[in-house]
Amino acid sequence: MGLQRFTSGTVRYQSHWNAIQLFRRISTSTVTCSDNKINIGGKEYEKDHMTNITPRILSHIGWNLHSRKYHPLCHIRQRIVNYMYDRFLNPRGNPLFSVFDSINPVVTVDQNFDSLLIPKDHISRKKSDNYYVNQNTLLRAHTSAHQTEFMKMGLDNFIVVGDVYRRDEIDSSHYPVFHQLEGVRLCTEKEVYGNHQDMKKYKLFENVERTAERQGVHHIEAVMYLEKDLKNCLAGLATHLFGKDVEYRWVDAYFPFTHPSWELEVKIEDAWIELLGCGIIEQEILANAAVNDKIGWAFGLGLERWAMKLYSIPDIRLFWSRDSGFLSQFQFEDPTTSVTYKVSLIDSFTHPKTKRTSHCYRIVYRHMERPLSQKEVNVIHKKIEELAAERFKVTIR
Repeated sequence: MGLQRFTSGTVRYQSHWNAIQLFRRISTSTVTCSDNKINIGGKEYEKDHMTNITPRILSHIGWNLHSRKYHPLCHIRQRIVNYMYDRFLNPRGNPLFSVFDSINPVVTVDQNFDSLLIPKDHISRKKSDNYYVNQNTLLRAHTSAHQTEFMKMGLDNFIVVGDVYRRDEIDSSHYPVFHQLEGVRLCTEKEVYGNHQDMKKYKLFENVERTAERQGVHHIEAVMYLEKDLKNCLAGLATHLFGKDVEYRWVDAYFPFTHPSWELEVKIEDAWIELLGCGIIEQEILANAAVNDKIGWAFGLGLERWAMKLYSIPDIRLFWSRDSGFLSQFQFEDPTTSVTYKVSLIDSFTHPKTKRTSHCYRIVYRHMERPLSQKEVNVIHKKIEELAAERFKVTIR
C-alpha cells in the first residue's frame, strides 16, 4: 500500500489463472531500451513526451531483492508473512492471506492513481516524482497499485510485496528504488459481528455525515471493530519484530485511499520512527471493484526501513551491494535470527608474555556511486583509527 512514503517467487493463489498469467516474474535480461521504444518483460511500450525512465532505473527491474534467499529484505518479508499467516487462519486452520511477490512493476496511470482516488492535480502524480514509461503507464510508485485488481478477482485477504519506484535524491536513507509490503483485509457482516439471532441490529453501512472518526457510509460499530482488528494486528507485528517491550504510538494521518488513517511509530534509541501507514479503505474503492457487501482495512510498509532499524544497517544503498562482507552476515535459514550489521574480525592474538590481545579487522571501503581514490580512503581510515583509540582506549599499529 502506498501508505508509507509505502515465499518466494510464485503466486500463492493458484485458483486464479489470470493472476498467474498477469503477475509473472520479470528477469533483468528482458528489459531493453531504444530511441523510440522500451521493452519490459517482453512487452514494448512507445515513448512519448512523458517518458522519463532512465537505463539506470530500468537496470533495477527484475532484481527482486525481497525474494533473494539470504538477503536481509527477504528475511524481513518472510517474518512479516509468517506473522500474518499465524495470526489469521480459516476454520480449517489454514492461512487466510494469499501472498503475491512477483508482480510486473509496470502499471497504468489508472492503477497507480485513479483506482486509489488520488486527485488529478495531486502532487504525487508529477513527472518529477515518478518514472513514466509513457503518458499511460509508469513504474509503480506503491504496491497499492494492485489493490483494486485483486479485489475484482474476489480476494479478501492478500499481501503484495514488490519493488517500487520514485524519483528521489540518493543518500543514506533515500534511493529511487525500494520495496514495499502491503496487506489488505476485507470483512463481511458476519466476520465483523459474528452470529446473532437478530442480525437486523448489526449493520456495516448507514448514511451519516462524514467525520474524522468514520466515512459517511460506515456504521460506527463496524468501524470500531475494524480499527481494533487493524491496530491489534500491527502493534503485534511491531512487538513481534522489535521486542515485546518496544514503545509504540498511533498518529492520525491522511491518505486519499483510507479514512480514518493512522501511522504507527516506534521508539528506537530514544527517537520516534514512523514504520508504516494504515487505515480503513475508502468504500468507494471497494464499490468500484464491485465489492458492495464488505468493509476493510489496509496497511503498507517499506521493507528497507524495517530492515535498517532491525539490523542496524546504516545506508539504504547497501541493500543493492554485492559485497560478500555485507551479504554473508545474513546467510542463515531461520529469518528470526538476530543479527547486527558489523565489520569483520578476521584474526585475534594474545601475546603469551604481555597478555595483550590484538584484533585484526577487515574494512572494505566503497563509495555507493563512484570509485574511491587511495587518498580518500587514507583520510577515512585515519579518522577511524583516531576514533577507535579515543573511544576504546586501544593502540593502533
